[in-house]
Amino acid sequence: MNNRRVRVRFAPSPTGPLHIGGVRTALFNYFFAKKHGGDFILRIEDTDQKRYVEGAEEYIIKSLKWCGLEFDESVEKGGDYAPYRQSERKEIYKQYSDKLIKSDNAYYAFDTPEELDVMRTRLQEAKSSTQQYNAITRNEMKNSLTMSAEKVKQMISAGEPFVIRFKMPENENIIVNDIIRGEITVNSNQLDDKVLFKSDGMPTYHLANIVDDYSMKISHVIRGEEWLPSLPLHVMLYNALGWNNATPQFAHLPLLLKPNGKGKLSKRDGDKMGFPVFPLEWKDPKTNEVSTGYKESGYFADGFVNMLAFLGWNPGTEQEIFSLEEMAQAFSLEKAGKSGSKFDPEKAKWFNHQYLIRKDNAELAKLFAKELSEKELNVEPSLLSKIVGLTKERVNFVSELWEQTSYFFAAPVEYEAKMVKKQWKEATPDIMQNIKKLLSQQESFDSANLETNLKKWIKEQGLGMGKVMTPLRLVLVGGGFGIHLFDIMEIIGKEETLRRIETGIETIKK
Repeated sequence: MNNRRVRVRFAPSPTGPLHIGGVRTALFNYFFAKKHGGDFILRIEDTDQKRYVEGAEEYIIKSLKWCGLEFDESVEKGGDYAPYRQSERKEIYKQYSDKLIKSDNAYYAFDTPEELDVMRTRLQEAKSSTQQYNAITRNEMKNSLTMSAEKVKQMISAGEPFVIRFKMPENENIIVNDIIRGEITVNSNQLDDKVLFKSDGMPTYHLANIVDDYSMKISHVIRGEEWLPSLPLHVMLYNALGWNNATPQFAHLPLLLKPNGKGKLSKRDGDKMGFPVFPLEWKDPKTNEVSTGYKESGYFADGFVNMLAFLGWNPGTEQEIFSLEEMAQAFSLEKAGKSGSKFDPEKAKWFNHQYLIRKDNAELAKLFAKELSEKELNVEPSLLSKIVGLTKERVNFVSELWEQTSYFFAAPVEYEAKMVKKQWKEATPDIMQNIKKLLSQQESFDSANLETNLKKWIKEQGLGMGKVMTPLRLVLVGGGFGIHLFDIMEIIGKEETLRRIETGIETIKK
């Protein structure tokens, strides 16, 4: 860690919805900033206008807000280094590409797409080890290195389309450092002369992100592994622009992998296996295809964030449940993994379950009440809190509570056939009638009292527990499911308990 103030940025491109891998990158940047008392910045990198998707920027911001991530500077909040949207910084970049041209670190290239295809085909046919625009091939192409200064000036004046490419040095070992991966050495002959400025007057990611990181005093660049191949170029750009002392420290996070560990996690994997890969629901503006999100699937934002944090990072302890603040304090890039992290849909559900069971019963009851109101059921809040408290251990999502609690709100209309066949014996109706009589005499209908008295009666009658308790559960809920039987009886009450026993005897007898 150097002595510079920690300033990190999350810089997504609005080319579509925010993948959970992107959320994880934002999360790690947030943790790092909070851990070191630094600044967390949101910058929108919209230089690729051809791939721009309507609504994507708003989606990104909304998703990060849902996750509870607050920015110190952003397109919405502003800040000392505004604007934070690259398309609004367009005039800034040209001066730096011109500076690179003047220092002989970049050059104009006028090659048409057809001419570039011819070059690649020629290199493929020659079985060249590198089939790219680089230190060797640039000498045979249409650029300011192979043309006279007068000709170049003439072509630019005539409005000929051109790009500006970085002039990668020939056969030079470039040494770069990564906080997670250590020292990396790359020979410049393996690198191509990347386009820095496009014919549409917009910079590419490579130039714009370097200029912006420098201008915004970014101290650490924490981003996905897919940008690792660009690291040598980015370090070279800092050097070429004379910003050696301002070069940030880099950390490239491991990829999020498919559940089987083979390849990068994609939307297709989620569609195939039935889990979301986006934080919020996304509707494609072109196809109208709707992709579900974690929020709409019933995940709690804090559980979702906790789950993501453990994909590529481990605190080194047995603890798995952390608040956002606790994760920030425990976080360090040195504990981030180098290899990809397998996404486990079942572990994601486990995290949600942990957060669900820790939530206040009244809070869960409010969420569950929304679902019940759609079924035209209005349950007294304290009673609903009690029901939720007794059943929440059995579910991963609020949406699953109905399946576990429906018998509280409606008597069974049918009974599990297999259970009837196996448990409903000739003597069962008489036993149920005797239980009904016993229960009708109970003054206190609380769970503990009912359990004591009924078990005492069973013992006195010399009956096996299974002969009584299983058929009793059958008539009360319709099958062999549900929470502690005496808790059910207390909640539905004396009158309803007796009614269900009588209905069960009559119905099953038929």
